[in-house]
Amino acid sequence: QVQLVESGGGLVQAGGTLRLSCQFSGSTFSTYTMGWYRQAPGKQRELVATINSGGSINYADSVKGRFTISRDNAKNTVNLQMNSLKPEDPAVYYCNARTPIWHIDYWGQGTQVAVSS
Repeated sequence: QVQLVESGGGLVQAGGTLRLSCQFSGSTFSTYTMGWYRQAPGKQRELVATINSGGSINYADSVKGRFTISRDNAKNTVNLQMNSLKPEDPAVYYCNARTPIWHIDYWGQGTQVAVSS
């Protein structure tokens, strides 16, 4: 069974940086598309960034140029470097793993990101 454990959330000032990490276990990490999603209070969960098994990356327009997703297949981790954080970035950030064929989604428990102005 796939398990995802996020870390790295917290409170940061606007313009600051945070780095989120997600530890994957329970299957063959290198074959999964990994992603970060976020959900703010009263809003739907939205995509932040994804990286597939081949290293192709997709970002939400709202984070392009500020956030960087990366994966380390040797350590079974996916990271999200968040720079220039804005007041609209606060949310619970969730790590996602999607299976390569059937597109079954697994989710972490989420980590809170807060930005003070």
